[in-house]
Amino acid sequence: VLLLAVLLWAPWRALHGAPLTELSGDQDFQLFLQRNLEFTRKIRGDVAALQRVVCDTLQLCKEDELLLVRQDLDIAQAPLEQCHRRTFQAETCFSQIRAGLRIYHGSLATIRALLPGHAGLVETLQLDMANLSSNIQQQMEDLGLATVRYPTENQDPIPTFSSHFHHQVGGFFILANFQRFLETAYRALRHLTSL
Repeated sequence: VLLLAVLLWAPWRALHGAPLTELSGDQDFQLFLQRNLEFTRKIRGDVAALQRVVCDTLQLCKEDELLLVRQDLDIAQAPLEQCHRRTFQAETCFSQIRAGLRIYHGSLATIRALLPGHAGLVETLQLDMANLSSNIQQQMEDLGLATVRYPTENQDPIPTFSSHFHHQVGGFFILANFQRFLETAYRALRHLTSL
């Protein structure tokens, strides 16, 4: 546990000295950060709710018990290294958050197929993710930062699985990876509020 705490803390210690003074006093930017911190917190809660459903209904609760099966799965894990590097830049971090949201948006179709009784929650989550991505894009445009426009239809392939069990484990890891992604994105947004 101590090692995990150190590993999670270390990147943020390096991030603490990141220069973004040009944004720190901007009231609109601070308002954007506060609103989207809340939005990210809501999305994290919805993902946690789906993780509980996977645990309760499929009995898939512990990641360490599923690591061997994971090796057989092709599960995308969106990178966020630009959000906790020593040379932190809002533009590249925001771009990675948006790209990751797009990847997980498509991957959630796997969860909807796995948990048809919870399709409404998955669809709400996908809508919230699209709105968060749009908020970030709008803020980047307002700040004059470079943005990438993604097509509205999803171009990313949905993961495929060789068996029903692999589908279940794949769903578990999609949610676990997405939760880690959201935690990093949340910490990056929170860090920006303290500059």
